[in-house]
Amino acid sequence: MDIIKPLVAALIMPFPLAALLAVLGGLLWAFGRHLAARILVIVALVGLLGAAWGPVAEGLLAPLESRYAPVSDPTTLEGVKAVVVLGGGWDPEGRGPASMRLGESSAQRLMEGVRLVKALPDARLLVSGADRDPAWDPVAWGYAQAARELGMDAARILILDTPVDTAQEAYAVREVLAPGERFLLVTSASHMPRAVLHFQRAGLDPIAAPTRFKTGDRSGSILHFWLPSAQHLRKSERALYEYMGLMALELDH
Repeated sequence: MDIIKPLVAALIMPFPLAALLAVLGGLLWAFGRHLAARILVIVALVGLLGAAWGPVAEGLLAPLESRYAPVSDPTTLEGVKAVVVLGGGWDPEGRGPASMRLGESSAQRLMEGVRLVKALPDARLLVSGADRDPAWDPVAWGYAQAARELGMDAARILILDTPVDTAQEAYAVREVLAPGERFLLVTSASHMPRAVLHFQRAGLDPIAAPTRFKTGDRSGSILHFWLPSAQHLRKSERALYEYMGLMALELDH
């Protein structure tokens, strides 16, 4: 099951799905089903171009990212004793300090977590995340090392290095928090709705502290926004992945 879910999610992303439809169209053409072949190829191209188009990508991702606002001033929150940073990706065997080996999403999550903890002197930093491959060092280790490199006191860092997905992270956090303990939850803005739902299912009440917003950026040219691009395609893929995760949670309820 751990292999099937990521595989299914990968196959129904816009680019793999378009490629699959194009291959099927080629096979139908070879067997003389020319009309069906043309339809499949046209659907593949239109779907792929649509997913890579700025207005579509932003339209898909923005509802997820706008669900929760970032925490500008954590000192206005009373009684927060922990900041939880959810796992992501990193390269444990790469060159340079741990802060350079974190993936883009992980680096932004950790930076936000460290910012929040430094503003809350009584709070701990809980860093979470493992890899499905037990031979691969957990990202929680990378988080902890990078946090120390950024000046965090090691005594304030708690490592949760066994959860491999958001659901497991929620229950791992529940095990180390005191009953009713208030905490901030840090993850990418697009992932936050699903993460909050997982934590609520575990009986917790997180305070959302989203980071890594990818929508609403108009710093580039207008032409870039209106032309299909790989950047827009990645936004669509991110949104579709999260919508599928939310749907799976609702069906599992």
